[in-house]
Amino acid sequence: MTTFDEREHAFEEKYAHDEELRFKARVRRDKLLGLWAAEKLGKTGPAAEDYAAGLVVAEIRKDSAEQILKTIRADFDAAQIAISDLEIHKRMNELFAAAVEEITKPAPRSKK
Repeated sequence: MTTFDEREHAFEEKYAHDEELRFKARVRRDKLLGLWAAEKLGKTGPAAEDYAAGLVVAEIRKDSAEQILKTIRADFDAAQIAISDLEIHKRMNELFAAAVEEITKPAPRSKK
């Protein structure tokens, strides 16, 4: 294998790794956002978990964060919860940053 081939292979592996991390971060963000929205809607326990899981599935199917925003907006409107789209977007961005940090944080070392 030539040096060029090795570099190409390394770039491809890095791209695949980065895409996997992005996907995991999106899924984690969606779950956290779903739990946040569920709390605002008065859902707790399994109902909150189910609500969050439904948002994760919807985003994966459509590959669009807009689907989650539309769903949350509709649910908030139906429940007459006065939270703006801007606040939902802001929370979504905060949770994405938290998800990235969680996923990329090194695992704690075990003590021997």
